[in-house]
Amino acid sequence: MDASIATIGYENVTPDRLVTALQRAGVKLLVDVRALANSRRPGFAKRALSSALEQAGIRYLHLPALGTPAEGRAAVRSGRPEVMRQIFARHLAGTEPQAALAQLSDRARREPVCLLCLEADPTHCHRTLVAEAVGLPIRHLHP
Repeated sequence: MDASIATIGYENVTPDRLVTALQRAGVKLLVDVRALANSRRPGFAKRALSSALEQAGIRYLHLPALGTPAEGRAAVRSGRPEVMRQIFARHLAGTEPQAALAQLSDRARREPVCLLCLEADPTHCHRTLVAEAVGLPIRHLHP
């Protein structure tokens, strides 16, 4: 299998549907690229999500350095995704995000990896920017 990187958003799905989509895609490692791995939606906070994934045979890794800074999240909420992209590009150039990106790139070249964030539409989510920075073909999963 050629190396690629997948992405998935949990905005409109249940934890079970998310896990099923990951299993169908052959994902072995889910990388959470939310700055804060918590959620108001049941089953998507870090502890609950990692437990559900573990039961399904999928490992979980949270890389908060690859999350969108607060001002970027605010830009998205106010309908300014282009501003979020600019903020995130500056953030991604930092030392800690670059180290996390190197770790992610290495893993994605060795095993099937999927990036997780909230937004259903990958074109409106920073996870696509992270995936592009890895430099592998991207598969957007739609549970």
